Amino acid sequence: MRYLFKCFNKKLRTISTFPKFNRANRSDFSQVLRKRINDYLANTKTHRFANFGMYVKAFVMLALFFTPLVVMITWSAIPTWMVFVFYITSGIGMAGIGMGVMHDAIHGSYSKYKWVNKLMSLTMNLIGANANTWKIQHNVLHHTYTNIDHHDEDIEVMGLMRFSPNAKRYWFHRFQHYYFWFLYGLSTMMWVTSKDFTSIVRYKKMGLLKGDQKLSKEILKIIFWKILYFTYTLILPMIFLPQSWWVILLAYLCMHYITGLIISLVFQTAHVMPNTTFPTPNENAVIEDEWHAHQLMTTTNFAPKSRIFAWYIGGLNFQVEHHLLPNICHVHYRKISKIVKETAEEYSFPYNSKETFLQALIDHIRLLRRLGKGLA
Repeated sequence: MRYLFKCFNKKLRTISTFPKFNRANRSDFSQVLRKRINDYLANTKTHRFANFGMYVKAFVMLALFFTPLVVMITWSAIPTWMVFVFYITSGIGMAGIGMGVMHDAIHGSYSKYKWVNKLMSLTMNLIGANANTWKIQHNVLHHTYTNIDHHDEDIEVMGLMRFSPNAKRYWFHRFQHYYFWFLYGLSTMMWVTSKDFTSIVRYKKMGLLKGDQKLSKEILKIIFWKILYFTYTLILPMIFLPQSWWVILLAYLCMHYITGLIISLVFQTAHVMPNTTFPTPNENAVIEDEWHAHQLMTTTNFAPKSRIFAWYIGGLNFQVEHHLLPNICHVHYRKISKIVKETAEEYSFPYNSKETFLQALIDHIRLLRRLGKGLA
């Protein structure tokens, strides 16, 4: 634990040290895009929040996560191979909750009612992580400072991976295009054990917690939810299932490996790509481009025609739309993507997209190889 605190706090920042975006290069792209999107929503009599299909998805994903756990602790004669099947099924549901339920809720795009968004954001806590720390890391840091070293924590993994050409390269990075499969699978296990604790301490020191959020109180909340989560995902199965504790633990780790791998592949292939950029601030801590141009240059879509895939991953294959319009529920991304693309091209901004997820994954692996060998 001491090592984790050291790694996460090594380059501690405060709000005043974050870079700014160049207002001199600011265009009216965002205003034009917003107007066109609002006109589309008005003309089609559509609101920007979730629809009935989104509610169905939330129910399906929560059922996919909880049902196998309930069955396991109530079916005493369950064979060992079914324990693994049930845990892996829960892992698929866990990833679905993370990508397609809590994600929109924490962005405030699930419902027009704040209490509903707050309630649905707690699904993040139900799957073992913490909605508060996620909101800071994802909404504040990742969405604002996408692909900027030492500010976007999605591209900082304690030096174990080199996601940016601006990051320090170690000798073992030359093998990262092989071992990333293993590390990606560990990502959610880190979330539910240590990361929330190290993050909340760091964010307090950085001044990112609200004034009325006391560190001790937030830590106690995290502990409460962790205890609840481990009770129904691990402790109760160990008590009620006839298998040895180590079999249950192994199946549980398989669940997290599946969840971590799915989520990491989806998020990383949206930004760590050969066609995205990794800007650095100048000596005045200013990023050369305006914020919207920055988002377009650091983000890429994939598999835009795959409806089933998009349904499961919460529309995150339309990552460009999500980064430009995070306050719009993902169920609308497919239909507004044409407007976004046309507007970006009109202003000579890039609109990165890969035809399939496989193509995006291959390009992601190629970039990992180049970064690891110091070729990028």
